[in-house]
Amino acid sequence: MSEEEVAKLVEAVIVKTGAEGMKDMGKVMGMVNKEVAGRADGKTISNVVKAKLG
Repeated sequence: MSEEEVAKLVEAVIVKTGAEGMKDMGKVMGMVNKEVAGRADGKTISNVVKAKLG
């Protein structure tokens, strides 16, 4: 998956979960990791989640 695709998925998960900051990073990471199922590396996902929540 490209970083752009990961970003779209992260945004969708943030909206779905109502995440409101870094305190919700674990919840968002968990859901995104299930969705991508190994198609993106954790570092990319983490960077995108931090950018969106931070």
